[in-house]
Amino acid sequence: MKTKNDYIEILASQLREWSADIDQLNEKTEKAAALVKLNCVEELNTLHAKQQAAQEKLKELEESGHEGWEALKDTADKVWNDLRTGLADTVSKLK
Repeated sequence: MKTKNDYIEILASQLREWSADIDQLNEKTEKAAALVKLNCVEELNTLHAKQQAAQEKLKELEESGHEGWEALKDTADKVWNDLRTGLADTVSKLK
């Protein structure tokens, strides 16, 4: 079983990686034609909201006690899965 700190480090690492991916998508969107850009802005706004939710959940985990973090783990997993799926969908649409 992972410790709270191990779990938080894994999530923080994934969040940093996905944040970099979102930044790259922002750059591609800035260079895209106006129509494509309009469609991408919606996608990126959704991704930013999911990214924010992930950051908030990570903060909750960091601030939780050693006993309370297990209860947050399931919702954190759902938030991470939602961000992972959203990012993959957006990347595939922009290819």
